[in-house]
Amino acid sequence: MTTEKTGLTEPLPSSPSRADATARRSRGGWAFLRDVLVIVLVAVLVSFLVKTFVVRSFYIPSGSMENTLMVNDRIFVDEITPRFGGYDRGDIVVFRDPGGWLPPSNAPARPPLIEALDWTLSLVGLSAPDSDDHLVKRIIGMPGDHVVCCNALGQITVNGIPIDETNYIEVPSSDAAASGDSFDVVVPAESLWVLGDNRYRSKDSRYNTDQPGKGFVPIENVVGRAFVITWPLDRFGSLDFHHDVFASVPDPADEEPAKDSAR
Repeated sequence: MTTEKTGLTEPLPSSPSRADATARRSRGGWAFLRDVLVIVLVAVLVSFLVKTFVVRSFYIPSGSMENTLMVNDRIFVDEITPRFGGYDRGDIVVFRDPGGWLPPSNAPARPPLIEALDWTLSLVGLSAPDSDDHLVKRIIGMPGDHVVCCNALGQITVNGIPIDETNYIEVPSSDAAASGDSFDVVVPAESLWVLGDNRYRSKDSRYNTDQPGKGFVPIENVVGRAFVITWPLDRFGSLDFHHDVFASVPDPADEEPAKDSAR
């Protein structure tokens, strides 16, 4: 008598076809490209937010701040700290033209592809296409300050106190005054009085008093405070604001009135 065995037999898995393997590789390739694209987009977005709200890059197109800043130096500008702490005398600031400080631009239009590439690089701080539309100077007078040039020693006074700027300004000779032109101004509220460190070659507040803003820079026009030179590498380093020069300057309300010598 023959006994027949019965039962279920699991089928052996079939080997994957070449088409299935190709499809999986294709899906894997697209997934990789998708991940790379997401990473790039996130990086660009973060860089854009940093540039817009935290740090911006500018290049120096003129010699008005020599020898603190040289032509074609690249700098980073801190946008966020001044929003909380404000500005101080001695700070080096970048600001939009208050009106009439810069000559009309006659630069030829660039090809659209170059403009698009420059704009893209600016999103991540690798280009600074609007540097020619901004200026960089040092704050000498804060709102309410009485700024005068010059005393008998050729020094600028702020609220009646002379400031010794010999460590950072460039002048024609050791006995030259801190400014070749005299001025006597009181800085309006929400405004700044700014000068270039290259005092005899800077078109700053002194030379724009005939403009609508009378030479003063509205604080709302200030982009931020420059704090480091990033290029060229042999000049890499932080910028000195020389706050010690202004340490003894009193607040505007504390200025002593000038005494009349006539009795």
